[in-house]
Amino acid sequence: MDFTTLITILDSAVRLMTPLLLACLAGLYSERAGVFDIGLEGKMLMAAFAAASVAFLTGSAWLGLVAGIAGSLALSLIHGLAAITFRGNQLISGVAINFLAAGLTMLLGQRIFQLGGRTPSLSGPARFGEITLPLADTLREVPVIGPIYAGLISGHSLLVYLAFALVPLTWWLLFRTRFGLRLRAVGENPASVDTAGISVTRIRYAAVLICGVLCGLAGAYLSTSIAAGFVQDMTAGRGYIALAALIFAKWRPWPALFATFLFGLLEAVANRYPDLDLGVITVSSIFMQAMPYILTVIILAGFVGRAIPPRAGGEPYVKER
Repeated sequence: MDFTTLITILDSAVRLMTPLLLACLAGLYSERAGVFDIGLEGKMLMAAFAAASVAFLTGSAWLGLVAGIAGSLALSLIHGLAAITFRGNQLISGVAINFLAAGLTMLLGQRIFQLGGRTPSLSGPARFGEITLPLADTLREVPVIGPIYAGLISGHSLLVYLAFALVPLTWWLLFRTRFGLRLRAVGENPASVDTAGISVTRIRYAAVLICGVLCGLAGAYLSTSIAAGFVQDMTAGRGYIALAALIFAKWRPWPALFATFLFGLLEAVANRYPDLDLGVITVSSIFMQAMPYILTVIILAGFVGRAIPPRAGGEPYVKER
């Protein structure tokens, strides 16, 4: 493998990891506040459909992004009502959201566009284009530094750079602000937070809504940036992979960055080498395409017992009287 091929694979990995990173950070906020959310998949799917639909109808990727966030927030509110207000089972609520999004996007897509659940292809201002960073073209021919800067760091859409910027922002918000302290405390011991006069319900709703915004960004990225429109079930299990990455990262933002990069790298290698020749054996394309999902099972089987989630996670809070 030469250096140019390596840069190409890493560039593809960055693009593929972006929706996983956004969804992983979304789950991080929600689960740190004690609200488990396996509905990340459904929120991303709804956001992808809403973003692509509005972007096509208006010709604006920005309006599509707003629509994608709104669609994801609507499902987040449903999950919040079920899990926080009505104290329902959080896992069942998440599964219901996934089924709702899968059926609703296909139904609306067929009803609006009559394309079998797809949206028409997006082009021009209806998509988020690539951004060329300053001096990228000038430094392109410089050995080592040029290909890294011009071929790996430069040339991504705005949402990619936003996703990476959200990692240090999330770290600062959770571990260096009063809001982050309260959010983490609600996920560990909501009774003590309530005793201090802080609303557990308000903090958990804030976390769920932040989760909705980030899932909206992830879904909009899928349909208006990395792809040129919405297709049925285009999330392809990325919400579940993001949850596995979250467990692998032990609910921390910086490890989440590296965990999602690992998944993106595996998918990039599988796309680059459908049949990977290792000399002694040749790995089939079917196995290569399944690698991210196999890794998900391995991580869940190997780390779910050792990664300790927030102590109050999954438990509805009942205020003592």
